[in-house]
Amino acid sequence: MPTEPRAVAVIPARWESSRFPGKPLADISGKSMVRRVVEQVARARRVSEVIVATDDERIVAEVTGFGGKVVMTSPEHLSGTDRVAEAARSLDCQIVVNVQGDEPAIPPENVDLAIEPFLDDPQLRVSTLMTPIASVEDLLDPNVCKVVADQNGFALYFSRAPIPFHRDSWEKIFSNHSQGSRGLDYSNNFQHIGLYAYSSECLQTFCELPPSCLESIEKLEQLRLLENGIPIKMVKTDRHSIGVDCPEDIAKVLKYF
Repeated sequence: MPTEPRAVAVIPARWESSRFPGKPLADISGKSMVRRVVEQVARARRVSEVIVATDDERIVAEVTGFGGKVVMTSPEHLSGTDRVAEAARSLDCQIVVNVQGDEPAIPPENVDLAIEPFLDDPQLRVSTLMTPIASVEDLLDPNVCKVVADQNGFALYFSRAPIPFHRDSWEKIFSNHSQGSRGLDYSNNFQHIGLYAYSSECLQTFCELPPSCLESIEKLEQLRLLENGIPIKMVKTDRHSIGVDCPEDIAKVLKYF
């Protein structure tokens, strides 16, 4: 039997944040946020190792303090993906999972789901997750990324707009302002979950590519992959996570723990 590819999860964590400075060290029921993320990801069955990638000594001290693995990266990176790519250059693995560092309740099952397509297709380069849109508010929220996929489960497009647009039913609703969003059927619309698994080669290629046109318009970096002909496998999940963008979001996470 072929050997299962080795997958390493890398969690980018930076101190500076316009909305929540020091977010990785925020207290979540007695443990730092970064520790919560590490512990959740370590529960994934298909992950061999979990590493935090940071540019701040305070985060290094926290991770080493609870026995985690951490690497220092350049402070010049413009995105978490670039930070993950730098850390991955020294890793011995076939798959690198980019896990957002502000989801302390991330389901370990989602990490496994992102990895599993590589077991069936060794030539796969990228996979990520999507989940059914949960509300009209999410459908219309430009901060919630939407995605449409083809019949083989590969992404066709990502957008901040509500896609696909249901012309025959939505057009009547949007044209009747008094009706608002009542009756909006979004059962075939999906939200993108920003957890990615890359082949080690593809991750480095991705970060070497210049920003693309659609990426610059939508401010969604995964469009760079599609514009350069790199297919993205979409995996459905019904498990949601809770992202922490600002201090007020901590209350949502505390309910989980």
